[in-house]
Amino acid sequence: MGVAATADVVVVGAGPAGASTAYHLATMGIDVLMVDKAVFPRDKVCGDGLTPAAVHELLFMGIDTTGWTRNRGLTVIGGGHTVHLEWPDQKSLPGYGMARRRMDLDHALVQRAREAGARVNENVTVTGALQDSTGRVIGITTRSGRGPQAVTGQIKAKLVVDAGGVSARLATSLGIKKNPNRPMGVAARTYFRSPRGNEEWMESHLELWAGKPGESDLLPGYGWIFPLGDGLVNVGLGSVASHAQATHLPYKKVFAQWVQNLPPEWGFTPENQVGPLASAALPMSFNRTPHYTNGLLLVGDAGGMVSPFNGEGIAPGMKAGRYAAAAIAQAMGRSTRVGIDRALSEYPEAMRTEYGGYYQLGRIFVRLIENPHIMRLCTTRGLPLPRLMTLVHKLLSDGYERNGGDFDDLLITALSKVVKPV
Repeated sequence: MGVAATADVVVVGAGPAGASTAYHLATMGIDVLMVDKAVFPRDKVCGDGLTPAAVHELLFMGIDTTGWTRNRGLTVIGGGHTVHLEWPDQKSLPGYGMARRRMDLDHALVQRAREAGARVNENVTVTGALQDSTGRVIGITTRSGRGPQAVTGQIKAKLVVDAGGVSARLATSLGIKKNPNRPMGVAARTYFRSPRGNEEWMESHLELWAGKPGESDLLPGYGWIFPLGDGLVNVGLGSVASHAQATHLPYKKVFAQWVQNLPPEWGFTPENQVGPLASAALPMSFNRTPHYTNGLLLVGDAGGMVSPFNGEGIAPGMKAGRYAAAAIAQAMGRSTRVGIDRALSEYPEAMRTEYGGYYQLGRIFVRLIENPHIMRLCTTRGLPLPRLMTLVHKLLSDGYERNGGDFDDLLITALSKVVKPV
């Protein structure tokens, strides 16, 4: 027996991007229904690090972060150097980052969307799109529950948002394909109990060695250590390629080798490991477009909104949700399909303005660091230069002011305008 529902907007996926979209829509009085195949709280493969840009979006949503782990900045290790880079306190960004397990973060975001008035249906799998005779998306088909007790149904809506993550199954089913010439990353992580789990610095290791450090080949990747508080640490590694065929590292072998060579005071021993090493793809640089077409908006990983500089998708996904909600609110005030589409065109334009040039710089960056000789030169010669690293820190973390700011902000802004936006 099928079930039917209606909403002004249906959001597919309740991760940070989807929850942000639903929250901002609900605060504007728009009837929004968010669906997800999972039941929250649920786990998600992620580094769990939140840059100041992500914290900015959390504050925008009024999330209560009392008791969440704050960090001062990033410790960068490579080329025989260790550099501490504090998060700069700026007019648009706070001078601190945070760390929070995705199981807890995403649950808090979903709850916040509910508090704002969004309806949330969990344990609902989206099986396809509803389209009218012109091909316009007017809703979704669903399956609720599992096994023989599953119930099929449909949700009709004026607009649909695909925030379903890297697979973007809804967008893919409608023929919106990813661009194979955009960067693709892969990340793998696990957790450890550690006596250093409450430290106020996140660590980034720019060198992954095939064997003994300094005496083996450098691999195209990086490692991270993000303390989460309560004696727990997120430990992982990632790699990135300038095209869709992401590098295929032997993650388990490289991870074991890298962890074995980390300082023993971290306590990263097999008996302290919590959970298996799990991996996930990172779709970068707007690798799936258009971000709006024919009644469907793409938000977050579904639209390839992960930064090629650092693999972060939470901040851009949440910001995209805010921008999408603003455009949808304007579209709801239009009376014709042409007017609605015109209002919604503001969303992809806003994302292109915000990230287009910056992500193009990121594509250049990825092509450079794919060369191990260039990567080696950057770590040995670049890290010891404090003035250069201050600039690089803002660039890699998306921590620069878009309007005004200091010399570094103006330089990054100018560079992002010189290159052709993606």
